[in-house]
Amino acid sequence: MGRRREPRTVEEHDELDERVLDIKRVAKVIKGGRRFAFRTVVIVGDNRGNVGVGTGKARGVPEAIRKGTDRARRNMQHVALVGTTIAHPVTARYGGAEVMLRPASPGTGVIAGGAVRAVCEAAGIKDVLTKSKGSANMLNVARATLLGLTQLQDMHEVARHRGKDVSEVAPFWLRGGERGAE
Repeated sequence: MGRRREPRTVEEHDELDERVLDIKRVAKVIKGGRRFAFRTVVIVGDNRGNVGVGTGKARGVPEAIRKGTDRARRNMQHVALVGTTIAHPVTARYGGAEVMLRPASPGTGVIAGGAVRAVCEAAGIKDVLTKSKGSANMLNVARATLLGLTQLQDMHEVARHRGKDVSEVAPFWLRGGERGAE
């Protein structure tokens, strides 16, 4: 029976998209000199609207990656998606990093770089326009992106709150042929 359980754990790991975003060597100054360790930033997502960012620090790189992956899995958060994009524009700041995310029509792709691209792709976003300003620190940019994605509101909840039909608050490319009539 022990062998039957092994493939299940492998399947659980395969369904999540794990990306090591950054590996940095850090130093702690002690009495005898410097003690070096590695800090990793790991992105974990299921490509269906759940994504997490985790950091791990250890003396060895594999252990730091494992710790970062575990923390990212524990800190996964849900992102409100509309088809393959986000529902509305959002800007988020974390530390010195500022990230702007805007919805894009189908076929645009992920117009982003570095940490923003990794977080968006792990969340399952296929079409988005982004701009990263301020600090280029990978960890802060990833956390700012995650913060922005968690600020997104669900299109159905916004419509219900405003007392409108979902088609009135949806992006124009989901409404049908209305844009040309305006």
